[in-house]
Amino acid sequence: MTRSLTSVPLGSFQINELIDELIDLDNIQSGTAKDRVFELGLAKANQGQVIFSLIVPTYNESKNVERLVEILTRLLDEYFDRKFDRNDRNSVSKSEQESSNNPNNNGIYELIIVDDDSPDLTWQVALDLIPRYPNLRVMRRQGEKGLSTAVVRGWQAAQGRILGVIDGDLQHPPETLAQMLDTMLDGVDLVVASRHVAGGGVSDWGFVRRMLSRGAQMLGLLILPNVIGRVSDPMSGYFMVRRTAIANCPMNPLGYKILIEVLGRGNIQALAEVGYVFQERQEGESKVTWRQYVHYILHLLRLRSRGRITKIRKKLHQKLHQNLPQNLRFPAQRFLKFGLVGFSGVFVDMAIFYLLSDASTLAWGLTRSKVIAAEVAVLNNFLWNDLWTFRDLAQQQFGWKKLIKRFVKFNLICLLGIGLNLIILNLLFNYFGVNKYIANLIAIAIVTIWNFWFNLKLSWRVTETDK
Repeated sequence: MTRSLTSVPLGSFQINELIDELIDLDNIQSGTAKDRVFELGLAKANQGQVIFSLIVPTYNESKNVERLVEILTRLLDEYFDRKFDRNDRNSVSKSEQESSNNPNNNGIYELIIVDDDSPDLTWQVALDLIPRYPNLRVMRRQGEKGLSTAVVRGWQAAQGRILGVIDGDLQHPPETLAQMLDTMLDGVDLVVASRHVAGGGVSDWGFVRRMLSRGAQMLGLLILPNVIGRVSDPMSGYFMVRRTAIANCPMNPLGYKILIEVLGRGNIQALAEVGYVFQERQEGESKVTWRQYVHYILHLLRLRSRGRITKIRKKLHQKLHQNLPQNLRFPAQRFLKFGLVGFSGVFVDMAIFYLLSDASTLAWGLTRSKVIAAEVAVLNNFLWNDLWTFRDLAQQQFGWKKLIKRFVKFNLICLLGIGLNLIILNLLFNYFGVNKYIANLIAIAIVTIWNFWFNLKLSWRVTETDK
């Protein structure tokens, strides 16, 4: 077979619909019809019909790429062998079916390596594999860089009705592909491999890495709740999407988190999640740096500013005027009370902080003093909110157990706020030389907004639904 690179698409990052739709996967409803799709797929494979296109973005993955291609080819061959288990397979010998160069699966799926001109010549290693793996295509990008744009360029060159992405470092278990494909064929627009659902997890992550991951997700929920809140693992780089759900949608990807772009700009209706365990890298070096977190925040802000604020305001305006007396009077009073309680917590926090940290009193360390002061303020705020702000709701939940449950939920949210408070306080005081009391006030102001938003969305809203 001739080894040649796949041309890199140019221009905007927009994925086109397929003109020659030999198989319409998007209108399949029943299991019988789905079987018919695969029969047609087998018959039309030689005509260039592709059901599934899997993109593998790479950079300096020469040590992993051969093993990855071998595993992916074997698993996808086995998957489509099972799906195409018809009489016309009887003429194919067992050795041919087990071979990675399985002629019956040619054209049914494709693997596309999109390499950003790796110094270790990953693209060349992949190109040399094409004679052994006829479903493999290789793209070498020399002008553009970045994982998200690599994925989109791969999708633009792909011919599949279902488009997927998997990392090239073997940290995403390929074995999950079969379950994901089955889920896609159930009629969803998007299936995400998640670390945060049943069957998911991380293999050997330290505390700091877990906190960074969860913190990034919480930040995303704060900036872009309607997008990030749709899935349990918006940071996942392992998913499949129906081509028609993102076709003709102008994309503007940034950084590593392409799933956010798909959720934010695509026409995603039905979605599903499949659990997977994130594996540790076996070969090569991790490419996650502080720049990726900066790109992530910029990406969120870019999506946030795309006209969604106006839409949310219109929706809120409509809801408020559906029942003007209750929707304006009752929530306004509750919000005012919440704010006053938070204001009282400022004085409690500052007073305890002074007593513990000042040289004329106990002269404890900054961090220890702040932790205790913040926790006392949290207790103060909870008691006043429970007795005053949300008294009507608390009275419907009798008993110490429910009181403790409310406090635990409130405290967990505020605990994350304390961590944020500590970071801001230490940053302002130790690195920028801001007076510790002014630094503490600034930290409290920021964290008050944090606590208000997440208690509104997660804690007290749940209480209201349970009444």
